Amino acid sequence: MIKEITGWHVLCIFGSAFAVIIGVNLTLAFQAVHTFPGLETKNSYVVSQQFEADRAAQQALGWTVSAEVTDGVLALTIDDAIGPVVPVISSATLGRATHVGEDITPAFLHDGKRFVADVPTLASGNWNLRLAAVAPDGTEFRQRIVLRVAK
Repeated sequence: MIKEITGWHVLCIFGSAFAVIIGVNLTLAFQAVHTFPGLETKNSYVVSQQFEADRAAQQALGWTVSAEVTDGVLALTIDDAIGPVVPVISSATLGRATHVGEDITPAFLHDGKRFVADVPTLASGNWNLRLAAVAPDGTEFRQRIVLRVAK
């Protein structure tokens, strides 16, 4: 004996399906926010008050920064209107834009014209060098330099 499906049965089936979908979406959204809330600072308003001044000071340096990788050597060139600049590199991280699994911290040495560091063979694609340096006058300099590695 087969039971007839009524409108109430269909309503319950659709309601249950949507409840499962919404429950799964809420669970995934909660887990995503819980593991990475997206906050860089505790109080973004306070940081924003200093942002424009920091940006103006950095632009006033007039630095041109470029990087390239050749045969396992990462070369970083920092120039201003006069010529090469030799700041103190406070931090440098070479890695992918999408994850931190391949991040490396190059140990730069200055060879008289540019900074150089030995790096392992990089897979092809986009790489980012996130650089933080301090100018001779004490100005902090931060920049992300995009490297394209071809094979």
